[in-house]
Amino acid sequence: MTSTTNTTCLVTGGAGFIGTALAPTLLERFGHVVALDSLLEQVHPGRMWPSALPAAVERVEGDVRDQRVWDQLFERCRPDVIVHLAAETGTGQSIHEAARHTSVNVVGTAQMLDALVRHGIGPRKILLTSSRAVYGEGRWRRADGTPFAPGQRTLADLDAGIWDFPGSEPLPMAAATVPPDPCSVYGVTKVAQEQLLRTWGASFDVPIAIVRLQNVYGPGQSLSNPYTGIMSLFCRMAREGASIPLYEDGRMRRDFVLIDDVATGIAAALDSDAASGRTLDIGSGEHQTIEDAANAIAAFYHAPAPHVSGQYRLGDVRHAWADIAPTLDVLDWRPRYSLTDGVNRLASWIEAQGDVPAYGGAPDNDARQGATDQTR
Repeated sequence: MTSTTNTTCLVTGGAGFIGTALAPTLLERFGHVVALDSLLEQVHPGRMWPSALPAAVERVEGDVRDQRVWDQLFERCRPDVIVHLAAETGTGQSIHEAARHTSVNVVGTAQMLDALVRHGIGPRKILLTSSRAVYGEGRWRRADGTPFAPGQRTLADLDAGIWDFPGSEPLPMAAATVPPDPCSVYGVTKVAQEQLLRTWGASFDVPIAIVRLQNVYGPGQSLSNPYTGIMSLFCRMAREGASIPLYEDGRMRRDFVLIDDVATGIAAALDSDAASGRTLDIGSGEHQTIEDAANAIAAFYHAPAPHVSGQYRLGDVRHAWADIAPTLDVLDWRPRYSLTDGVNRLASWIEAQGDVPAYGGAPDNDARQGATDQTR
């Protein structure tokens, strides 16, 4: 994408973790960057704009579900590119607050699209940040080598401490080979966002690029939101000298990707014409277990070893990591940071903050106790 001084990029959810990290590179590419955000109290205590958001970014407070917000914005701003980050993102929380998550993620996206039509605006690209949550449990492989889709784990199995699908092994997630099959309301809303944008974009000849992000973490992550950010939550526990509790058996695989790599990946997708019309997976290129991540954090803080709690969380999947080979073929991008690098960057950033909230037992209304006679 050619950098010009007379172009405008609109970032919905622009005050969030990813939007704030992405802002500097957007300012290098666009003459005008606008951040639209509702400043949700759960994410932004005191409804304050993040201090790390560059002063050159225009700030607009508003709810994506509000038609008036869109009309007022588009009466004076005609974005050339839209980066659509705005979403309620609590996977577990979405099970208990389905209407809220659906309203913001689906209705909010539809309101944006309707407003573009009303104002006759056809951006040259819309990029949606989607999520690995769309895959649900993804694909697994039986002992005889045949792949299958196991579907969502049953409550009976979780209560019994049966975490895996017996006689099979998980496979990495890739947009070209693994169809969406979400296990959470949040995941359902992200699938809906993708489909809305694809359908609308085809109708109005607006290129749509979709990036599905794995577990994003790093400096700038909210330290007050109890429903997102397992890595920052683990850091808050360990820095207080607590043993980090591990759900299930602690061996769930995850693809922890540092925010720095996510920001450069999104920028590369904006720059690439080949990304338009594609769905690309952004991850670290490897998987770790939850226990691996917890051990790395405990080691940084010299905290007690993590322990298996036997609890589980509704809406969680057993394993999730991305096959990023197709993404590397399309984008001029590759992840740079290892888990150890990322943990050190995150924990060092947390220690530099002057107002780290005490852990004190974050609310987790969807946590349930499974079998307690597991072995690690």
